[in-house]
Amino acid sequence: MMFDPVYMAIFVAGMLASQLVSMMLKKRFAQYSAMPIGLSGKEIAEKMLRENGINDVQVVSVGGMLTDHYNPQNKTVNLSEVVYNERNVAAAAVAAHECGHAVQHARAYSFLSFRSAMVPVLTITSNMTSWVLMGGVILMGASGNKTVLLVGVLMLALSTLFSLITLPVEFDASKRALAWLNNSNVVGPQQHDKATNALWWAAMTYVVAALASLATLLYYAMMLLGRRDD
Repeated sequence: MMFDPVYMAIFVAGMLASQLVSMMLKKRFAQYSAMPIGLSGKEIAEKMLRENGINDVQVVSVGGMLTDHYNPQNKTVNLSEVVYNERNVAAAAVAAHECGHAVQHARAYSFLSFRSAMVPVLTITSNMTSWVLMGGVILMGASGNKTVLLVGVLMLALSTLFSLITLPVEFDASKRALAWLNNSNVVGPQQHDKATNALWWAAMTYVVAALASLATLLYYAMMLLGRRDD
């Protein structure tokens, strides 16, 4: 199964697409980091939260690069050090995007609530899925028993659903961020276009991940249904 040409084609295509998007994302962020503005990422985040009437979310700095995220459990907008401290278009786009998630949380955005509800289950199953699938394929080949593979496919389906639900969450957060950046006049028209482009490439990382997960799910589902001569 490990050397199945269909599976390998899916894996290689997903890996190449992910590498391409990651390369373009880093290139764009490096380019837009050289475009200065008046406020730091921290100041932009605090301003956006305040203007959206959100007073119970803290903006904090975290280590790493592109590690920015919103944590709904402790209500923190976590910005990487460069985004937190620097004053440029890239930092503005990222900070506003993460605050977009905080706005979603405050407004009870349905897709975010659904995704958050899935996290505890995925925390348990995510590290087990590949092993269950592998064991299911081996067992089906040895005895014809498809039960374990069925369990693996259901676990993978849950992970794929999470990836798909993530897409509207990310696109909506960017939409909220870009609207606020435009209305608040934090960035000019040309800078706003660059922020839009930066967030578009960031969103593409989630699109690639969702498509790869969906393709893998379809592969194993076809195997389970006996449409492949494995």
